[in-house]
Amino acid sequence: MRPSTNHAVPPASDICRLSAVELTDAIRQRRLSAREVVSAFLDRIDAVNPLVNAIVSLRERADILAEADRADAHLARGGAAGSLFGLPIAIKDLALTKGLRTTFGSPIFADFVPQEDDFFVERLRKAGAIIIGKTNVPEFGLGSNTYNPVFGPTLNAFDPTLTAGGSSGGAAVALALDMVPVADGSDFGGSLRNPAAYNNVYGFRPSQGLVPAGPDIDVFHAQMGVEGPMGRNVRDIALLLDEQAGYHPRAPLSHDKQGSFLEGLREKATGGRIAWLGDFGGHLPMEPGILDLCETALARFADAAFHSETLVPDADFEALWQAFVTLRQASSGCGLKAHYDDPEKRRLLKPEAVWEVEQAMRLTAPQIHAASVRRTSWHRTLLSLFERFDLIVLPTAQV
Repeated sequence: MRPSTNHAVPPASDICRLSAVELTDAIRQRRLSAREVVSAFLDRIDAVNPLVNAIVSLRERADILAEADRADAHLARGGAAGSLFGLPIAIKDLALTKGLRTTFGSPIFADFVPQEDDFFVERLRKAGAIIIGKTNVPEFGLGSNTYNPVFGPTLNAFDPTLTAGGSSGGAAVALALDMVPVADGSDFGGSLRNPAAYNNVYGFRPSQGLVPAGPDIDVFHAQMGVEGPMGRNVRDIALLLDEQAGYHPRAPLSHDKQGSFLEGLREKATGGRIAWLGDFGGHLPMEPGILDLCETALARFADAAFHSETLVPDADFEALWQAFVTLRQASSGCGLKAHYDDPEKRRLLKPEAVWEVEQAMRLTAPQIHAASVRRTSWHRTLLSLFERFDLIVLPTAQV
């Protein structure tokens, strides 16, 4: 499906329609130059981004093209080319990018320029990616609608009257409109998955620790959110995750990956059992049509000899939700407390951020412990399901 004409979006060039895997192959084999690829995507951004506001803090065109020229010269000399060599990528504006403005969508950080990269950003650079700018986010990533007082709202790729989702809304819209070939995102409670679904691309939340978190002031407790890939197809997601993932010594809860995700896609999945959770037995209200759409898609797994079974896990879903909220507040609320304690900065925080901090300040240690115990119990429930099923499937969002 291509974006609608609601934005009067012009068609993308042939280069911008190529997948990230195809582009890196073409650059390495010198069928396309890095300059040609980068120029095509910058032209696309110039034509489309004013309609949707997905990419922010875009670097100067001359500086980006100079970096592409250096990449081409390196390749011409016989230099090695990493898996992302010559690919233009815009980083989610919650991740640190050395020398490039990182605002977190907050006026507090409107002019902040980091002196170091997030660990995964450093890895993307080493793999040859060309960082061209940032993708828009809600303030501090709080919320599933991408808007902030620094850059304004990001509009849905298909319909400007609908939300782009969040918090990786800028990344999803940039991908859907072919402004970048692949994108990163992060996910605390759906921030890679729901904007991807709302904009008809793919978002993948990795398991905790697969992509190292940091650098940060807390690398132990703040582990609810994870970094991950977003793409226009599954192979592109695997390509990016291959570079993002793996142990980092400054991220003590990170761990090594087992083989290449891209190579793993060569194996055909045939036969297995699927647990379809649906709306958790009526616990989750769904917009009409969501379950029907998912069940129609689920039926296609039968072509690969998968058998699906509808079930409702044995769990107190309301208690699970409250446990999630408690752990979220303990992490994000406490993380924002230093800004809340400064009166000048507090007035710049959006009401939702203020509320999150104030709720966190009311939490007790026993409440946080109880929430973690509840999370552990749910983890055991899922492990028991995976003893019986190969896949656990449910809708990405309720609307």
